Amino acid sequence: MRYRLTFIAGLALGYVIGTRAGRERYEQLKKSARQFAQNPAVRNTAESAAQSGRDLAGKAYHVVSDKVGDKMPASVADRVRSLRDRGQNGEDDWGTTNT
Repeated sequence: MRYRLTFIAGLALGYVIGTRAGRERYEQLKKSARQFAQNPAVRNTAESAAQSGRDLAGKAYHVVSDKVGDKMPASVADRVRSLRDRGQNGEDDWGTTNT
């Protein structure tokens, strides 16, 4: 019984010390990630990649819709048409403005 209590006490102490060290390391990683994300070069690169993705997705959408044409079921065609109309008003699904 004595060994079991010693083991449980050691386990609890190790858990507490480990969680404190883990929390400190987590805070360091979080701070580093925040600094990286707020870097203007990173933000510009991410925005240009997102814009390129939107442009390529739009081109692919038009190519596929031209090739598929009337072979698409009416319900899908209506949904695609509504998405196309939404994209033409200058705002995408993320709430950002398309330019």
